[in-house]
Amino acid sequence: MFIDTAKIFVKAGKGGDGAVAFHREKYVAAGGPDGGDGGRGGSVIFTVDENMNTLMDFRYKRKYAAQDGENGGRNNCSGASGKDLVIKVPAGTLIKDADSGLIIKDMSDGEDFVAAKGGSGGWGNQHFATPTRQIPRFAKPGEPGQQRDLLLELKLIADVGLVGFPNVGKSTLLSVVSSARPKIANYHFTTLTPNLGVVQAYEDRSFVLADIPGIIEGAADGVGLGTDFLRHVERCRLLVHVVDISGCEGRDPVEDFNAINNELRRYSERLASLPQIVAGSKADIAPDDAKIVELKNYVENLGYEFFPISAAAGQGIKELIACIVKRLDTLPKTLVFAPETATEPDRVDKSVKEFNVYVHDGVYYIEAEWLAKIMASVNYDDYESMNYFQRVLRNNGIIEKLEQMGIKDGDTVSIYDFEFDYMG
Repeated sequence: MFIDTAKIFVKAGKGGDGAVAFHREKYVAAGGPDGGDGGRGGSVIFTVDENMNTLMDFRYKRKYAAQDGENGGRNNCSGASGKDLVIKVPAGTLIKDADSGLIIKDMSDGEDFVAAKGGSGGWGNQHFATPTRQIPRFAKPGEPGQQRDLLLELKLIADVGLVGFPNVGKSTLLSVVSSARPKIANYHFTTLTPNLGVVQAYEDRSFVLADIPGIIEGAADGVGLGTDFLRHVERCRLLVHVVDISGCEGRDPVEDFNAINNELRRYSERLASLPQIVAGSKADIAPDDAKIVELKNYVENLGYEFFPISAAAGQGIKELIACIVKRLDTLPKTLVFAPETATEPDRVDKSVKEFNVYVHDGVYYIEAEWLAKIMASVNYDDYESMNYFQRVLRNNGIIEKLEQMGIKDGDTVSIYDFEFDYMG
């Protein structure tokens, strides 16, 4: 099954907590603090697997979490870092922010991408010893890892894309010029998924050709297969527009040509601006040369090259392939989409200590995301640790705000379920 979109959740590992420990050794009366640091949390990393061609692996598994770092230990022993989680995706996968839809990374350049960084490990109490604080009974907790919802979108990497109405001979052409074996039958929508084939034009020259299904009149509005596969045309450097000139279905070649180009334009101006070569297919059974001449004159007046072909009979195929190779030599390499947002997840500016204070039923409630992390490192039974906590409240303007709001000695202050009586 061909799957080209998936929504997943990734979470990096939490950093290990720093340890509170003191050196104990025979004949050493006061060994001092020796709590080790916590290990770094594992990161979530995307890498390209050339053997993958769909996002099928992400259909049933939607949550990915890297390993947490280990806590610090005694004797200044640091905890082990968490193992990174490596996620494999096909070449050509776009990684987008699920909320905004903006591109974060295009996995087409062969470089690995860190989508979520692991949290830093917390410091052990060995770092907090000073001449006046020789027995620190607190340590820092590890920081949480980054987490985010991502949208994966596969845009196939092909040099040339075959576009045109269903049943005009695109799959037959692909099967003739490459080793690809798409399903071929005489009815519309035989091809339900994109097919890729490598065309060996010359001994030292090849290119990738993609048969893009589902483009009909109204596709940009969701008719037929809708826009499901139009995205796969976007990376192509060149389009071969296949038009049925046999008249076997009573269609007008010029109208078909304009209808497909109109759908490309409605989906993306970039698609409409891609260079094209027009191939009039089923030329061997075309009863009316006037229709062929009409289409030829029409597209050549627009600046396109025209080739009447028959994939089944081998007519005009060599000339078409030679023209494709010649055009590719003049075109830029495969498009790589630039990031539309920062590659790093948004972080809170640590220099801005925002907080909110409100009163309810005589209790002063304090809300501050940054403060929650500090509270996790406080030992409320240790005098020095509590002094440190009070300095944080005062230095960041929280005590001043409480006083402005009229707090009095003995009033209750609540910070994330931790309550204490205010003493000015």
